[in-house]
Amino acid sequence: MILTRPRLVALLIAATAATTYAFQGRPWPPGLQTVPADSPVLSPEASMQTFFMPPGYRVELVASEPMIEEPIAIDWDPEGRLWVIEQRGYMRDLTATDERAPIGRVSVLEDTDGDGKMDKKTVFLDGLVQPRALKVLDRGVLVGEPPNLWLARDTNGDLVSDTKELVVDTYGTAMANVEHNANSLTWALDNWIYTAEHNGYLRLKHGKFDYQPTLARGQWGASQDDAGRIYRNTNEQALFVDLLPARYFMRNPSLLRTRGSYESLQSPEINRVWPVRPTPGVNRGYQDGILQPDGRLVRFTAVCSPTVYRGDRLPADLYGNVFLAEPAGNLVSRLIVEDDGTTLRSKKAYEGAEFLASTDERFRPVYLSSAPDGTLYIVDAYHGIIQHKGFITEYLRDQIVSRKLDRPSGYGRIYRVVHDGTKRDARPALSKRSAPQLVEVLAHPNGWWRDTAQRLLVERGDRSVAAALTRQAVGARDWRTRLHALWTLDGIDAIEPATVTRALQDPSRDVRVSALQLSERWLGTDGNAMQAAVLAKVDDTDWAVRHQLAATIGALPAGASARDTTAVTLLERFGTDPLTVDAVASGLAGRESAVLLRLLQAPEATPQRTAAVTVLAATVIRGARDASVQEVLGWAADAGRPAWQRQALIGGAEAALLGAPLPGNPPPRPAAATAAAPG
Repeated sequence: MILTRPRLVALLIAATAATTYAFQGRPWPPGLQTVPADSPVLSPEASMQTFFMPPGYRVELVASEPMIEEPIAIDWDPEGRLWVIEQRGYMRDLTATDERAPIGRVSVLEDTDGDGKMDKKTVFLDGLVQPRALKVLDRGVLVGEPPNLWLARDTNGDLVSDTKELVVDTYGTAMANVEHNANSLTWALDNWIYTAEHNGYLRLKHGKFDYQPTLARGQWGASQDDAGRIYRNTNEQALFVDLLPARYFMRNPSLLRTRGSYESLQSPEINRVWPVRPTPGVNRGYQDGILQPDGRLVRFTAVCSPTVYRGDRLPADLYGNVFLAEPAGNLVSRLIVEDDGTTLRSKKAYEGAEFLASTDERFRPVYLSSAPDGTLYIVDAYHGIIQHKGFITEYLRDQIVSRKLDRPSGYGRIYRVVHDGTKRDARPALSKRSAPQLVEVLAHPNGWWRDTAQRLLVERGDRSVAAALTRQAVGARDWRTRLHALWTLDGIDAIEPATVTRALQDPSRDVRVSALQLSERWLGTDGNAMQAAVLAKVDDTDWAVRHQLAATIGALPAGASARDTTAVTLLERFGTDPLTVDAVASGLAGRESAVLLRLLQAPEATPQRTAAVTVLAATVIRGARDASVQEVLGWAADAGRPAWQRQALIGGAEAALLGAPLPGNPPPRPAAATAAAPG
């Protein structure tokens, strides 16, 4: 018999020595087990006994089959009820039988006796085809069912949808692959609802949805931190963050680069994973570099649902960490995100281990949530087949069949992460609170409570609390409360210039960053006091404020001398910082040549000038406006110009026309880091 590479891999994995395991909350296992002949369905209680977690941590079962089937995403209403998408049509067998059948649904789960387990279920909306996104609002429930985004309403209080209104019919594509379609509906600090793997986002404005184009980002899931930065990822790259909102880069279609939006927080370290079992059932397990010699996955291949933990009932060192689900590796990873004084950096929380890992191959964490009770929830699809049929290789098909992962289906579990001594928070009941009471909730230590209070205030638009919000915006002790108050004022159209001007001087840099964004309401008119307050931030030493100022000056009137002068100042100082350069260029559509000419007035070369000239020249060339292009090429051909200027201008033309790298571009990723593939 000829030994093919897949068979050799299988033999290698089968030869892995078995070891004794500890269970959840006990020390990390020193070794691995062999691959079983099959992967049987375990009860929730038995599956939980296969979980490994750091000492002191454990999970509690919140809900499981038959109450729920195939859960893939959850959300919470103001009463703390758990809403869940049941994607019952996903890969019920290897041929995806009835994939387009209208059997998906949105259900509401309740814990009526307060014991921590859901004991009541109500089907809110049925008859859906592959639903994949959910956001509970005060006025209804947004449900993503590509290509439709629905607003479903319960009009009589029985938790069953009575009406279903189409918001847009461009939320993804009906026949797109299930792994690559619009998802996520994340109401963020700035009151926009952000998506993943989709080129649109939306907000509520004067009672109606305002749906706008944006840059498509991410693959499955989105989250925000306390400063309102949006996090996403792809299946093999753990984490990206919007240090600047993507909307700025929509202003200039000639940009070659959009650094700052979807900024990579990658490193070989954070993409490395540490399963506690051999994981041959990944799509390209036969390729070099995918599995370790002992059969475990080397790095993320299906990572999803990046979630910033912002709760208050787990140990404080978890606050602000990003948790990631990796269903192919049967694990949940924990990353620590830190500010190093120049940008955000991330690192793994554990050396050679994960926050949660299971020896149950059917454990498929696909969604995480920082919950109203202060803990972290894990949605386990508990599904044998994790890869969609369009991507299943012959190797993976053999793995699925050999361990009977193609049957049965119809399972699913939701877990709660707790720590020794965890006492869950009370049910929120925020929908019953008055506007003044909701203003007070903006000071809650749990981010979910703050977010929800802000959303309810914005949705209701009650401006009677404007004075109370203003007092919080300028005087609250916690910078997070000041941020929420500012954006709530903005959301109800009750924010005043004086409040924003004061916020520009806030000791918290994140408040100053938001104040710059909010100042753009008033920057379109020359000569007002807000312009002077904003332009004064050119001397702010914080990197995040600098990046935001570079983007914000684009809101100044086109051709305004202050805009061009500030742009030149930033480029002269920070031209080697690609985030500053791209943010400045994003606001210069049609004015790149004017700023470029001012940079060329300096005869001496500096690294900052050279880099800025190259990027702006590339932007002009890509813009293909004939007069501007001819002007730049003429400067490059002028033998009387300093050599550094001509070289920088030519370098920009080469970047625009030939794809040459721009200054500050990261080096190409090594081949070993690009070998991973979906599933």
